[in-house]
Amino acid sequence: MCGRFVVAHSGTELVGVLRVDLVGDDLPGPSFNVAPTDSAAIVLDSAKTEPPTRRLETARWGLVPAWAKNPGVGAKAFNARAEEVESKPMFRRALIKRRAVIPATGYYEWKSEGGAKTPYFIHPADDAPMFFAGLYEWWKDPAKDADDPARWLLSFTILTRDSIGALGSVHDRMPLFIDGDYADVWLDPTTENVGDLLDAAVDAAPALVDSLSMREVDRAVGNVRNNGPELIDPVA
Repeated sequence: MCGRFVVAHSGTELVGVLRVDLVGDDLPGPSFNVAPTDSAAIVLDSAKTEPPTRRLETARWGLVPAWAKNPGVGAKAFNARAEEVESKPMFRRALIKRRAVIPATGYYEWKSEGGAKTPYFIHPADDAPMFFAGLYEWWKDPAKDADDPARWLLSFTILTRDSIGALGSVHDRMPLFIDGDYADVWLDPTTENVGDLLDAAVDAAPALVDSLSMREVDRAVGNVRNNGPELIDPVA
């Protein structure tokens, strides 16, 4: 699973990497402890234009489908198993047309040993940005006026798959990593055969795992109120 991640740079610094056309207002600043229901910057391709417009937008972590009665359901939908998204109503429609890329500096995972859980920070060895495959949805709040911009909530989930290599020694699940080149294919809302698209992303992930590094960090990261660069420092 992926329950916390790090975005050490502002979202606008990723515009060139993912060839973003439009940058949204009020993007969140750097965070060293992004948790479910927090806001984060995501990249999506809007199908409302031809060709699609690539946008960098602020979204809430935890997918809220359009049919949800309230946004609370998103608190439990911050991850989605890649092997299940085609069959689960919560994620199926988003997989077809609303795929996202979530940029990050790295993420945290906890290793269970003898009843204790030890946090690790996992990140690219060269400190380049990493990208998670995700899905997004728009949810309309029926309690707000039609002309209220806050009526629409953009939310997302991060896809996961079985862990491999050294990551398997920490946790049995890991985010579904994609590289910057595959992001173009993943984001394209006109792409058909989404099952093949998903399978290709899953199959390519192992090559990216070899470029990752991990280190033990302080247990302070377990408290969502803690948020600072010291959280990713290695334990002495």
